[in-house]
Amino acid sequence: MVSLIAMNGKCCPNKGTAFQQELSVYDMLIKENWLKELVERIRKGDDEAKKKLPFRCPHYTEFKDNKRQQKCIIPQAFTFQTCIDIDDASQVEGAIKAAQELNKQDGIWKGMLLHMDYSARKKLHIDVRMPVGMTIEETQKAYCKAIGVPFDESCITPERFIYITDLSSEIYRSEKWYQVLSEEELKIRHEAFAKRGLSIDGRGKPKDGYQCNNVKMIQCNNGGNLQASPANDRTRYIFNACMKECELEPKAFIEEGARHESVKSVLSVGATQLLSKEEFLGVLSEMMPDNWQDKNIQDLVNDFYAKYHDPSQKMTQFQRKVFAQSRKKADNVEEAEVEEIQPELPPEMPKKLPKLIALLVSKTPDVYKPAVAHAVFPALASHLYKVKFRYIDNVMHEATLMNVLMAGTGAGKDCISQPINYIMADIRRRDEENLERERQWKQEVSSKGANKDKRQRPEGLVIQEIDADMTNPAFVLRMAEADGHFLYTKMNEIDQFDALKGSGKGGQQFQIMCLAFDPGNRYGQTRVGTQSVTEKVCIRFNWNAATTILKGQRYFRNVLTDGPISRINFCTIPEREIGAEMPVYGTYDAAFEEELRPYIERLVKATGEIECPQAFALARKTMEENAEFSRLSQSRVYENLSFRANVIAWLKGCLLYVANDYKWERSIEEFVRWSLKYDLWCKMQFFAEAIEKADFVDVKSKRGPRNLLELLPDEFTIQDAINVRRQQGKDSKGTNLMINQWVHRGYIMTITNDSYQKVKKQ
Repeated sequence: MVSLIAMNGKCCPNKGTAFQQELSVYDMLIKENWLKELVERIRKGDDEAKKKLPFRCPHYTEFKDNKRQQKCIIPQAFTFQTCIDIDDASQVEGAIKAAQELNKQDGIWKGMLLHMDYSARKKLHIDVRMPVGMTIEETQKAYCKAIGVPFDESCITPERFIYITDLSSEIYRSEKWYQVLSEEELKIRHEAFAKRGLSIDGRGKPKDGYQCNNVKMIQCNNGGNLQASPANDRTRYIFNACMKECELEPKAFIEEGARHESVKSVLSVGATQLLSKEEFLGVLSEMMPDNWQDKNIQDLVNDFYAKYHDPSQKMTQFQRKVFAQSRKKADNVEEAEVEEIQPELPPEMPKKLPKLIALLVSKTPDVYKPAVAHAVFPALASHLYKVKFRYIDNVMHEATLMNVLMAGTGAGKDCISQPINYIMADIRRRDEENLERERQWKQEVSSKGANKDKRQRPEGLVIQEIDADMTNPAFVLRMAEADGHFLYTKMNEIDQFDALKGSGKGGQQFQIMCLAFDPGNRYGQTRVGTQSVTEKVCIRFNWNAATTILKGQRYFRNVLTDGPISRINFCTIPEREIGAEMPVYGTYDAAFEEELRPYIERLVKATGEIECPQAFALARKTMEENAEFSRLSQSRVYENLSFRANVIAWLKGCLLYVANDYKWERSIEEFVRWSLKYDLWCKMQFFAEAIEKADFVDVKSKRGPRNLLELLPDEFTIQDAINVRRQQGKDSKGTNLMINQWVHRGYIMTITNDSYQKVKKQ
């Protein structure tokens, strides 16, 4: 389940600004030393330090334009939880005990405690889930009365915030804290407010006092409180499938003496993995309306879910089949939307596109628009200079984006050229000036022959767009002189990359692809000659390439499991029908260039670390969705490809956010989701079968043991070593031990935490 929070995690934050974040961001924040030190200062009497504390919002997970104001409230982002603030030190310990006891007792507050922590001055915050139909004020009044503390009417404003304290201040946390509620539960809660004349987030003047409705929170005979989601076609289908699996008839659930064992049987064949407890109880209330609330039945259900509900557990073949079929039964989900491991056609592009992408494809025939929408990103990203984004694993990334367009002969692969030409126009103008400076210097050096008074190579020769057939030394020199800028090239054929492979056997062009994507890389060459290039650089290299499908598959056939494919963004052009009309392009003109200009300027002006909370939260969601689909499809290839595909899609979202003047829009989110699915579709379509064969083929050498060090290039990474071990039929578990032994024996030397260099024998 996704957990979202509106917060501002900075030191000395702007109190009027709050960003939607994954709860994991909050978890990282409360572990920070600077926050712990601030809290300690406040508790020692430094009241001014409190102004520097970050804060969170208990009632909403998002505000319009990130402005924490009542007029910017987004009703759909209501959390249905509230925070009670106890500001009397003498009541704190008693309130903690009372809240813990109340959370265990039968009644409307059972299981409703979400979070407790000490405030900055060692007072108390208690977060609770609001009972269905209750407003913020009604919830706080009722809960304060239940635990015996005064109600504070200043704590009920919808946009209020709570200062965040460090990890050691946390007393209790439920896994449901800030958890986004299911569609079914939201519908019930919205309807409960609507019946009282309130908005969907409980604001307005209620028609009457709180009435406990009988839909979601169902009062038991013994005064307990059961949560049951109303049954729907999907949950009924799953329950019935489980019932058939254990050969039961519906009458078994109403016959005395058979009820308990019938419920137990359905739970045991997989219902706990396919239905939430609330969903299961919702169907059970229909199957056995007179007895589903019985204590022995409820104890059985609670016990099964406590012991056997594990979302990370692999599904059985039966469960996978039932899950796939149940998706077709889900409310508002058409059969065509049910994902398959590899549908015949790539995902359809969203109708509403981000403004920048809509502009760039505006002159493109419809058949080419998906390809252009992917291919423009390497050129766009090349305008960013020393700009970094922090991914969900806390690793900083620059916008390294590499694209390969794979399509049939005569498919129209040149469709990407004109949009890229206009994107690169400003870089090319500056490059031309520096190329002229370089030409003049070369002429001057040549004219002086062996004269010792030769002028040194000019400084500041930032030339970003490089020739597709550039040699390795020239590439290293251009990268060194780029001073942190991205290099860029567009190749008409992917094999033009071979110019960079160097003279060794290792295929340095593939190493360059991998290093360009990986943060903190080091690459270069050391030469003895005074005229030779000796440089170590951090590779920043974005590029486009095109190829036919067969040629592209052949090009990557020897590095299927080595990493390049997963780091590259792929796109394609569907084959047109024979005799189809010729696609007609629009006109690229001065008006197009002028409309593009502000987007490019925003990218050029960007600097430093840029936070995009919405892209961050989306990356977490899509990562979890990819993991779920990998588990259900049991495709290891899909899972491995999805890791970096998620990073690529996230980087696109961050770039669009910057280009859109730091404004996130729904169209950007939809585009990022589509881009991720499209990229994975292409990779699975073009390479999945070959990767699967390469992963499982027995490659143990028939010639006896090989010297693994000799199989590695002069400079290599841990991943290179893992790949070599796999190629020789060895597992990856011994890689670190092997490298440590080599370092100890003096065979290699450490360059960075992840890279090594062979030590040449004297």
